[in-house]
Amino acid sequence: MNISMLITFAFLVAAILLAVRASLGKKMSLEQWAVGGRGFGTVFVFLLLAGEFFTTFTFLGGSGMIYQVGSPAYYVLAYMTLAYVFSYYLLPPIWRYAKEHSIVSISDFFRSKYQSSSLGMLVSVVGIIASVPVVVLQLKGLGIIVSETSYGMVSPILAVWIGTIAVTVYVMISGIHGAVWTAVIKDISIVLVVVFLGLYLPYHYYGGFQPMFEAVQAAKPAHLTLPDKGQSLSWVISTVFLTAVGFYMQPGLFAAALSAKSEKVFRRNTIVMPLYTLLLLFVFFVGYTAILQVPGLQGADGDLALLRLSLQTFDPWFIGVIGGVGLLTALVPTSVILLTIGTLFATNIYKPLTKTTNEVRVAKVAKLTVPVVAFIALYFVINGGNALYALLLMSFSLITQLFPALLLSLFPKNRFNKYGASWGIIVGVSTVVYLTVTKTTLATLFPDLPQVVKDFNTGFIALILNIVVALLVTMATNKNLVQKESITTQHG
Repeated sequence: MNISMLITFAFLVAAILLAVRASLGKKMSLEQWAVGGRGFGTVFVFLLLAGEFFTTFTFLGGSGMIYQVGSPAYYVLAYMTLAYVFSYYLLPPIWRYAKEHSIVSISDFFRSKYQSSSLGMLVSVVGIIASVPVVVLQLKGLGIIVSETSYGMVSPILAVWIGTIAVTVYVMISGIHGAVWTAVIKDISIVLVVVFLGLYLPYHYYGGFQPMFEAVQAAKPAHLTLPDKGQSLSWVISTVFLTAVGFYMQPGLFAAALSAKSEKVFRRNTIVMPLYTLLLLFVFFVGYTAILQVPGLQGADGDLALLRLSLQTFDPWFIGVIGGVGLLTALVPTSVILLTIGTLFATNIYKPLTKTTNEVRVAKVAKLTVPVVAFIALYFVINGGNALYALLLMSFSLITQLFPALLLSLFPKNRFNKYGASWGIIVGVSTVVYLTVTKTTLATLFPDLPQVVKDFNTGFIALILNIVVALLVTMATNKNLVQKESITTQHG
């Protein structure tokens, strides 16, 4: 075992020990396990919300997307900033309602707002389906990181197996408490490592940022402009909107937000979080450096850009540090997502179907769901080849279908009823699944449309269909209910 592997696995052992320590002295009820008893302050909530996004995508996917497609990657900076600003208005009323009604998940929120257990169950199913690609993303990234930083001594498959078992044990022991304490180490270390790489590598290979961009411009000018077709400006705008409004629909982020001890926490975080997105610029600089220094990475292998560049630049001990930090970027968000999926299944699928009132049993089912979902994700990691950014976009397209119904539920007069909300979500999700599985786009369906329309993100199209169907079904069912009430009154 080389020094790089030793350092990487030392990070893993430290994270597990920290998780065990975080759980000591706490009675792990479902609320304590899932949302920390709603006792986290500004710093911990910030670390959880940041930790949920600054993941293996930040570490590998950002540089990989720059390496593969170039400028379209900048959509990430725009959508994250908008999502954080939007949270200033969105999260406080959600938190107030959730605290008042003892809500611990997004499914509970829908069930309570629309007085419909079937809608809560539907949201759970959508949340679980949409979360699996993100778990796949994290485990895939973890496998890449451990395999590469071990200099090939550990295969990607073995690395993913080790990571899956580790994160499963980690989550079942400590719940969200382990995640938040590990996030402290992860966020400090990722800032230091990513900023260092983003500054050092361009200067080491090119002598500065300007020479780097000039070299890329001369060799691959298309990487510095948006294409006229495909991931064009209209794709970027529609993708920014889709991902910004869907950001907090992710079950893990929703649950992390509910862990705050007051609504003021969100407003404080809104000031800082957009600045934190600048961290991605340094990741992008690594991607630009790798374009010419590590040529020939095709397709999903573009996600190897940061690690391959580091391997040919640094000593093994520092590669171990990079591997350890990268491992934490997978561990923290994966743990939050898995415990959220467990909570969704136990409280909104298992509990209504079995009609159990035994909260201890419900908590046990939530924990047992974690390894099941983890190993389902493991199967897709082993058998799938999607790039990390493609997995992230697919997840967003699915989960954003919950946004219209949630937003309207916050208004005094909701324009959707439970039937409209349900059918809107079903149509939106079905559209995303069909277009993704068949690889169909607007361009293939309607080749005569203007290019600006054909390049719309398919998830954005599904969102429009979702809203239209929800409004139509709401109007139709409200009309039927009025007619039935009128007939009942006449006969009465």
